[in-house]
Amino acid sequence: MALVTHGDQKYKNSEKLAEANDWPGLSIEHRKFEAGRQATPVPICTELILLLSGGGMVCRAGNGEVQKSLARPGMSYLVPVGTQESHLELSDRMECLHLYLPPALLDHSALADFDIDPARVEIAYAHGLADQVLFHICSPLRDLLHRPRQPTDALFVEGIQVALAAHLLGNYTIDRWRAPDKAPTLDPRRLQRVLDYIEATLGGEIRLEDLAGQACLSPYHFSRLFREATGLSPHRYVTDRRVQAARRELARNRLSLVEIALEFGFGSQANFTRVFRKAATLTPGQYRELCGGGPEMETDPGETASRRICA
Repeated sequence: MALVTHGDQKYKNSEKLAEANDWPGLSIEHRKFEAGRQATPVPICTELILLLSGGGMVCRAGNGEVQKSLARPGMSYLVPVGTQESHLELSDRMECLHLYLPPALLDHSALADFDIDPARVEIAYAHGLADQVLFHICSPLRDLLHRPRQPTDALFVEGIQVALAAHLLGNYTIDRWRAPDKAPTLDPRRLQRVLDYIEATLGGEIRLEDLAGQACLSPYHFSRLFREATGLSPHRYVTDRRVQAARRELARNRLSLVEIALEFGFGSQANFTRVFRKAATLTPGQYRELCGGGPEMETDPGETASRRICA
């Protein structure tokens, strides 16, 4: 039996781009939001939201707690089953992947096998999670929504569900997760200008000096404050965004590898393959095959131009 979810009640003013609810332990939605308030029904299952693109301030209140965070691509939010939310508002447009999980992430017998006390398993109402492991576990599910269904998809989803449950239980139960002690010191409006600039310039040259200029800071102070605000260096953040954009294009199977390399600022196919394999543990060609596209040679057909990204 498919998992019953609450997304259509909660996100009435969003556009649902795709959904999949064929599995009893996981339902997935891809949604696009405009700025504004959302409804706040009591969730009937645990929800995990991953921000794919866009960003801005997310203000929400639940279980007597008020949370404000500057959302950016790669960030995640958790809403446990039964959360009494009273407010949810987005300041800007966002595109998100929503994962709906059963109230019990694993059944009692599975928890007992791993010596986990079911009475202590309660997921936290957590926000602003810059958790790259969590994002990389879940983000392949977005590609699954936008390609033809394959016989092995149920096995693929089951593996992700188990990995996700283990990660949540290991890091985001109420006795393990704590909100950050302090907010980022980089002004949210300046940071948003920088993030918008990165998204608009992924295919071109992105220099540290240009990013610092968007924030009206020196490169030295910008680098320090950007890492404090995002958990990543400017170079790493730009690389991650380029890899995520390349993943989406590989799943669409429209452009060649060298075209994707140039489209998203990798400079050459050889550099694209090196960076992508380091981030995703697969070559771009292997990832495309996994998403249902045809194989393509991983060699660089003479394209040697390189483009600099911020150090």
